[in-house]
Amino acid sequence: MGAARRGRLSGMPAVALALLLSAAGDATAQSAFGVAKFLSGGVLGLAMHEGGHLAADLAFNASPGIKSVKFGPLPFFAITHDPVSPVREFTISSAGFTTQHVSSEVILTRHPHLRDQRASLLKGMLAFNVLASVAYAGAAFGRVGPDERDTRGMAESADVAEPIIGVVLLVPAALDAARYYKPNERWLTWSSRAAKAGMVILIARARR
Repeated sequence: MGAARRGRLSGMPAVALALLLSAAGDATAQSAFGVAKFLSGGVLGLAMHEGGHLAADLAFNASPGIKSVKFGPLPFFAITHDPVSPVREFTISSAGFTTQHVSSEVILTRHPHLRDQRASLLKGMLAFNVLASVAYAGAAFGRVGPDERDTRGMAESADVAEPIIGVVLLVPAALDAARYYKPNERWLTWSSRAAKAGMVILIARARR
C-alpha cells in the first residue's frame, strides 16, 4: 500500500473571508457597491491563496486532489497531494502565504496611502491576507484544527514547533496592518519585508 497522501486545509482562508463582513463597513465607502468590491477583493485573495498551493503541487508533480474534512462541526475541504520531500512539503504548505505576502507587498508598495484611496478591491485583498494569516496563526498557537492545516505541514517539514510558524505568520500580518494605518513609517515597511523573508529562511531547515 502506498504512503498516505498529504493535505492542506482550505477552510481557514474561508473563515478569514467571513471575517471581512465585519470589516467591510469600516474599510470602504458606505455604499453597497463599495462593500461588494471589498468582498470581491477578499474572494480574489482566497483564490490566490489556493492558487499558490495548486501551482506548487503542479510544479512538483504532486498529483493534487480534494477531500472533505471537518473543523469541529464545520465541513471544509482539503487539497491533497502525494508524499514529497520535506523541502517540497514546506514549499507547498507555505505557498498560500507566500502568495499573500507577495500580493500584500505589491499593494502596499504601489499604494502606500491605500487607506486614503477609494480602492475597495485592493483593501479587500489586503484585509483577507492579514485576516487569513491571523486565523492560521491562532490555529498554530493552539494546535487546533484538522491535521491538514497548512501550519502543521510547515512545522513538521521544517522540524519546528507549530507555534513558531504562528509567529512567522502573525508578525508580517501585524506589520502590514500597521503599514496600512501608518504609511510614512519606513521602519514598518522594512520590518514587514524582513519578516516575510524569514519564512523563506525556514526552507533551509526543511533541507536537513
